[in-house]
Amino acid sequence: MTTIEQKAINTIRFLSADGVQKANSGHPGLPMGTAAIAYTIWAKHLKYDTSNPQWWDRDRFVLSGGHGSMLLYSLLHLAGFDLSLDDLKNFRQWGSKTPGHPEFGHTMGVETTTGPLGQGFSNGIGMALAEAMLAATYNKPGQKLFDHYVYAIVTDGDLMEGISSEAASLAGHWQLGKLIYCYDDNRISIDGSTDLTFTEDRGKRFEAYGWQVLHVDDGNDVKKIDQALKEAKSDPRPSLIICRTHIGFGLPSKQDTAKAHGEPPGIDELQNAKRKLGWPIAPDFYIPEEVRSHFNQVTARKNEQAMKWREKAAQYAVAYPNEWQQLQERMTGEIPDTEHFELPEFPTDQKGMATRSASGQVLNALADILPQLVGGSADLTPSNNTWIKNSAAFQKDNHAGRYLHFGVREHGMGGIVNGLAYHGGFIPFGATFLVFSDYMRGSIRLSALSKLQTIWIMTHDSIGLGEDGPTHQPVEHLAALRAIPNLFVIRPADANETREAWRVAVQRQDGPTLLALTRQNVPTIDRKIYAGAEGLHKGAYILADLGQGKVPEIILMASGSEVSLIIAAGIHLANQNHRVRLVSFPCWELFEKASQQYQNAVLPTQVKTRLAVEMGVGLGWKKWVGDEGEVISIETFGASAPYQKLLEEYGFTVANVIAKAEKLLKKKR
Repeated sequence: MTTIEQKAINTIRFLSADGVQKANSGHPGLPMGTAAIAYTIWAKHLKYDTSNPQWWDRDRFVLSGGHGSMLLYSLLHLAGFDLSLDDLKNFRQWGSKTPGHPEFGHTMGVETTTGPLGQGFSNGIGMALAEAMLAATYNKPGQKLFDHYVYAIVTDGDLMEGISSEAASLAGHWQLGKLIYCYDDNRISIDGSTDLTFTEDRGKRFEAYGWQVLHVDDGNDVKKIDQALKEAKSDPRPSLIICRTHIGFGLPSKQDTAKAHGEPPGIDELQNAKRKLGWPIAPDFYIPEEVRSHFNQVTARKNEQAMKWREKAAQYAVAYPNEWQQLQERMTGEIPDTEHFELPEFPTDQKGMATRSASGQVLNALADILPQLVGGSADLTPSNNTWIKNSAAFQKDNHAGRYLHFGVREHGMGGIVNGLAYHGGFIPFGATFLVFSDYMRGSIRLSALSKLQTIWIMTHDSIGLGEDGPTHQPVEHLAALRAIPNLFVIRPADANETREAWRVAVQRQDGPTLLALTRQNVPTIDRKIYAGAEGLHKGAYILADLGQGKVPEIILMASGSEVSLIIAAGIHLANQNHRVRLVSFPCWELFEKASQQYQNAVLPTQVKTRLAVEMGVGLGWKKWVGDEGEVISIETFGASAPYQKLLEEYGFTVANVIAKAEKLLKKKR
């Protein structure tokens, strides 16, 4: 290792430690222990362009152990990204660019939101998948627009999390050779030594997944790390480089202990570490001029590499104008106005169809229009109706395939789908049963936090799935998912609302959309009598006002399959001389975004008699029905029986809706 390399590594080490100490909060152990690994990746291998941080062919760097965020911030600052020394000094403070864990979209150069362990690990696999798909589709002989790697620093905690096992298994199966993960093998967790809980042979485990496994016995040896990275690049398999490291390297009393993980080192301990490693005690956040110059030279070299790519891209644009235009749209996220898309129109039909079936038809129509629409199912393709007919499955020998068989790996699927979105160039979807959203809630939540355009297709949305019973019947799930900020949960009433739900999902670019779809058939509403399905874009809309008079006596509202119940009940009540408003309510979040004027037009404040109908817990509906309204809900688990019997037993019948409405109307009098 050269003198300048050692100085650069210690600069990274102590910028990170100083940031944690100044904030009096954070995790110094990972940055101090992995500084040499990070330096080697960034200085000798990683492609980036500070003049264009969104360069398509940049390598992606994922800090999966997001608690070590000061490592990433120090690297971004030294590399010349838009992150100042003052930003480093403002670590973990209100309004800073340097939050406690890296946040995508908040800090330029941060490729993924990490912190919940295992998420970055699986996101990186989605990024490598994205590179493989784009390369197979757009690269031409002698003109490679996409030829980049995904590097990550992963931790013991990442490897312990189940999501990583799911995703690693897929990465090995797909043979994603552009994936290189450096494992920070410091053998310490928060509770103490990893001998307490984590004693399997991690190398053999990853070899069994189909990964190349390499070993570096000294995580501070730049030469050995560099050689391992080069060896990883030469192998067609994904690679795990197991680097023996020391958490909190340099801290005299805390190195190799759990105390180095998640607490400030303390002023005396930090000063003694600086003395031990030959670093100036003062000033804090010290960057030697020769280190600054060294990183400037590294960055200039990287930017030059990016400039040469731009010259190749200009030649590509001339030679392949159609592909170039399509790529421009994909990589910038540009979506044509979906109003002009020719999507299925479903005729009135009392028998109707399951909204999952309608979704499959709309998905395939959109896939013919939008090449960026890719995704798959967690081993439920026929049930979720997600197969893309005019394509093939992505496999290790067919990277041009658009469909992804995830196997029974819901959480891994979620992390990989998010990785596709983080990478850019895709509108990815993942599908399973609504009840299994529990297995992937962490990934759904992070898609909302990161404002990713992901689409979650969740079928079998109620007790209406029938005989499979309560283990498969979602009850609390709609309420739980609606509680996630920035997630649009859409439960369409019929086939035509399903079409409009898909329009919302592909148009929305500031967050994820979840489609909750039925297994059972539901009537296709007569839109000549009732309002058009386009009302879904407002979240809730008036289907019809029934009976004589301008102001309704009662408002019946429902989502999904239960809308057909309120229509039938409303007709009966109108025939009994009641004034009834019918409201389809597919998406609370869209309705909340509508103007107060529109909300009051749909739900007039003077009409207090309201009844909501939904096959789930009633939690949250009080906001819409008010103190004088009621909800027909299900506050227990379901049961195993034909779905018609279940609907009868749990009160989801026209007769029960009528009875509840009449009771409310009598109370009003």
